[in-house]
Amino acid sequence: MNQEALAAKPLIEPTNRAARVSLRNTYTRAQTMPALLHQPIVLLDGAMGTMIQQRRLSEGQFRGHRFADYPGTLKGNNELLSLTQPEIVREIHEAYLAAGSDIVETNTFGATATAQADYGLEHLAREMNVQAAILARAAYDRFSTTDHPRFVSGAIGPTPRTASISPDMNDPGARRLNEH
Repeated sequence: MNQEALAAKPLIEPTNRAARVSLRNTYTRAQTMPALLHQPIVLLDGAMGTMIQQRRLSEGQFRGHRFADYPGTLKGNNELLSLTQPEIVREIHEAYLAAGSDIVETNTFGATATAQADYGLEHLAREMNVQAAILARAAYDRFSTTDHPRFVSGAIGPTPRTASISPDMNDPGARRLNEH
């Protein structure tokens, strides 16, 4: 089967005729992505972390009201800002879109349970990811038009734990991925 046929074939075929017709007539934003990628230049937003660092936020600003009494240091946990300072994350997304970005990434680079374990916040990884997606989508909704569709992409960075190198020279198979 050629690429065009594969792209046109849905992964799950609806079982009744009405559902098949409805599926063919449904517009999705994803349908405009291939055309966008054929353009000479597609602009992806820049580094969320750099934009956050430029604001020189204090420990208290990272904590917000919700984590005011949290026992550990939270400064530098950029993904936490989706929960404690959502307006800052929204402003950054909107600045990139206003500058012409076609795609904005969610503020989720380090929003994994493994990365958040360094702050004792691994239980909040899902909430951080959901909120970050909501914020990016809200910016998308404000800037996307029929003539200039915009897109949101999830972002995931490396974890502070490595799966390729053992932390124990005497046990080459050892990994610290499950330690929290």
